[in-house]
Amino acid sequence: MHSTRTQRGRAKDPVAYLQAAEQRARERQVAYETVKLLRQRVIKCYRKEGVNHYEKCRKVAQDYYNVVIQKDVGQLHPEWANPEMNDGW
Repeated sequence: MHSTRTQRGRAKDPVAYLQAAEQRARERQVAYETVKLLRQRVIKCYRKEGVNHYEKCRKVAQDYYNVVIQKDVGQLHPEWANPEMNDGW
C-alpha cells in the first residue's frame, strides 16, 4: 500500500536529474579549464614581455580578472524557479 504523503527530496524524474547533474559537472569543468587557459596566457605574456608587461599584457590580464571575479568563475547555470534555493549547488 502506498503512502499518500509525498517523498521529500526525491526526484520526480531520476533520469532527468542524473542528466542534469552530469551537465552541471561538465559546465563546471569547462569553467575551470577556461580559467586555467586564461591564467596560462597571462603567465606566458608576462614572461615574454618582462618589464613591459604592465602595458603589453593589460588586455590578457583583464580578461583573466573578469572571469575569475564572476560567481563560480563564469560557470553556466540553469534558470531556476527559485534561485536562492539552488545557490551554491
